[in-house]
Amino acid sequence: MLFNFLFWSTPQAPEGEVHKSIYDYKVTALDGSTINFADFKGKKILIVNTASKCGYTPQYEGLEELYKKYQDKLVIVGFPSNNFGFQEPGSDEEIATFCKKNYGVTFPMASKVSVKGKKMTPIYHWLTKEEYNHYQNSSVKWNFQKYLINEEGKLIGVYSSKVKPMSEELVTAIEQ
Repeated sequence: MLFNFLFWSTPQAPEGEVHKSIYDYKVTALDGSTINFADFKGKKILIVNTASKCGYTPQYEGLEELYKKYQDKLVIVGFPSNNFGFQEPGSDEEIATFCKKNYGVTFPMASKVSVKGKKMTPIYHWLTKEEYNHYQNSSVKWNFQKYLINEEGKLIGVYSSKVKPMSEELVTAIEQ
């Protein structure tokens, strides 16, 4: 019985939806438009799962500061999710309003998704599975976990929620 539970609870990638390259992904933005990762070729990409009612929510301020400082070489894409403590209960419109009003967010924000479990969005399968990202396996442990992808579309770093956007560790990785 335990084996069946483990087998069935392991998130499986949706058939045909996990791509070989980060640049193959297109996701819906909070405003309903499309975020095409191919548009980010030649820049580093920082992907962050976000939430509006989390102790780490003030990191939006640091993410916006990071984005403005490095926007010539970095794009940040926020992925709101309600996976941890139901800390992102709002609609896409409510999330967009919250981010703009409270933190002046100008970096791209995807429509709310699941970043773990059976309903994990395909891009997070790519980010968390070594067989796709060719870097390492990981799991999203909490809101504001960060994934850094280099200018060639290769995953080069996974940073816990505790790593602040303007931390020396993350800034050094972006500047390299």
